[in-house]
Amino acid sequence: MSDAEWSLIEPLLPPPACTLPTGGHPEVYDRRDVVDGIRYVNRTGCQWRAVPCDFPPWRTVYRWFQKWHAAGVTARICAELHEMVRVREGKNPRSVTVVVDSQTVKADATVPKATSGYDAGKKISGRKRHLAVDTRGLPVMTMVTPASVHDAHAARDFLFRLRLAHPEVTLVWADSAYGGELVTWAKDRLRLTLKTVNRPRTKGFALLPKRWVVERSISWIMRARRNCRDYERLPQHAEAHLAWTVMTLMTRRLTKPVASWREPKPPPAPPTPPLPRIRLRPWTVRLAPVPL
Repeated sequence: MSDAEWSLIEPLLPPPACTLPTGGHPEVYDRRDVVDGIRYVNRTGCQWRAVPCDFPPWRTVYRWFQKWHAAGVTARICAELHEMVRVREGKNPRSVTVVVDSQTVKADATVPKATSGYDAGKKISGRKRHLAVDTRGLPVMTMVTPASVHDAHAARDFLFRLRLAHPEVTLVWADSAYGGELVTWAKDRLRLTLKTVNRPRTKGFALLPKRWVVERSISWIMRARRNCRDYERLPQHAEAHLAWTVMTLMTRRLTKPVASWREPKPPPAPPTPPLPRIRLRPWTVRLAPVPL
């Protein structure tokens, strides 16, 4: 990652143990190299053991990946970056409207059967990802469940977590699978207004209002090859990979220069005169016959 991206992530990481009053051993490897190793695995989709030798050892990279997610550091960094992006785009730091949807992906042989299932609707055996994004398409919360769990059943736990982590959310847009009794339950128990968007009966592709935002976010997540298939033994580690993908997306958006249409464009530079073209002809050398 660039220096500008590292300047955003470095202050959000916990301080090293050697700098705390309790003390501790100094870290052997640079944290920036560890973060680069995690992002390399997430982006390329390689195995942990296949981390190149340019990065720290794979055991060190995986240990920090697991430790930061268990301590809530990954979720806190995503929340801080999410607020930065919204403020930079002129929005409220916290969104009151979210769009939820789910995605079923295939699971590898390393995934245990206890945390995977079969989705009869998509005819896929694997896991299901539940996403809640704001109106700009930035994920607010993710949750991974077995694919056999229906959206209406998993939505109760998902909306409850969303309510605890983001009490400012008041309106939720979803598809017809989240309708029925779930609308009344969310209104009475969580004080959430759940509205569904039905698919039209026309054949072919149709751009659905409100729901296209979360569909675009799913396509952003699938750009990281590690998310194309679920390889993690624990669902928590699958959620961590989704968080690192979102983190990379937001850091690149924050470090990208903002182009405003209100600012006058600089005048075009005058065209440079073409350089003279020189043709080099090969020398012709003739050898005279040598008298015998």
